[in-house]
Amino acid sequence: MIEESLQQIASKAQAAISAAATSDALEAVRVEYLGRNGSLAGLSKEMKNLKPEEKASVGKLLNQVKNSLEQDFDVRKAAFDKAALDARLATEWVDLTLPASGTRPGSIHPCTQVQQEIEDLFVSLGFTVLDGPEVETENNNFDALNIPTDHPARDMQDTFWLTGGHLLRTHTSPVQVRGMKKLGPPLRMIAPGRVFRNEEVDASHEHTFYQLEGMMIDRNVSIANLIYFMKTLLAGIFKREVTVRLRPGYFPFVEPGFELDIQCLICGGPGCPVCKHSGWVELLPCGLVHPNVLRNAGIDPEEYGGFAFGLGLTRLVMMRYAIDDIRWLQSGDLRFLKQF
Repeated sequence: MIEESLQQIASKAQAAISAAATSDALEAVRVEYLGRNGSLAGLSKEMKNLKPEEKASVGKLLNQVKNSLEQDFDVRKAAFDKAALDARLATEWVDLTLPASGTRPGSIHPCTQVQQEIEDLFVSLGFTVLDGPEVETENNNFDALNIPTDHPARDMQDTFWLTGGHLLRTHTSPVQVRGMKKLGPPLRMIAPGRVFRNEEVDASHEHTFYQLEGMMIDRNVSIANLIYFMKTLLAGIFKREVTVRLRPGYFPFVEPGFELDIQCLICGGPGCPVCKHSGWVELLPCGLVHPNVLRNAGIDPEEYGGFAFGLGLTRLVMMRYAIDDIRWLQSGDLRFLKQF
């Protein structure tokens, strides 16, 4: 009985394979006869009821039928695949010998544009532009900046840790450490660059973004010097007066420390997702350099002082161009970038 059923299934399956008009119809035939719950699988389950002397011959016949149908299926499927490829090539064919249709002019990324403007501004004020590695040591990123291992400020840093005591820098302040050690006082420097924070991404936060930090080390440096340079910076970038506020802030590497906030230029003050509905955007953490930071760099705090500031370059770009979501800047979407 099983032998007769196998012959009938083989005949029907071969006819169905030959009659399949599309690749989908062919796949349906495969599932019906060769699938896990197909006709051949059902007969295979019945072999347990056969006598031992019958199982060998029936099993051999079952494998022959299965192999034959699979071969017929593969041949038919290859024909469908070739036809589909030929049709695709006919529509997508490109003559590479034809001259190019023209080049599309590129543009400088808005973050790079604003960074270059700030660099030009500070260079005109006697500052040096310094750079440093994005993979930093724990010492340069934390310890030298008055943030030892047991310091509570470390809990404020969501850090991407690497092997061997290295990390992806969480701010560009390590460049200040390198600059003080290499150049010594008097010193005027800025350090633009990419930084990394293990933060939850939203409209105003990214795990990868850009900062620009600055520092001035000299004799008789005061808060008045700090405020002058910050006002000069904002006037140069926004090309107009902006509303700011200065409030106390805590940063281990400065004392006293301040937060310079700018009124949100997206909503103008009422509140939006960029400013977290507060009307203000944190833009310029700043303050006078902590004596411990000077000592760690080999500078005598009794003789020299200074100020330092950290600028959220990416947020500054958002304010300048009224960009309502920080994720656009790293998206690589040409529809967005070509506007600049």
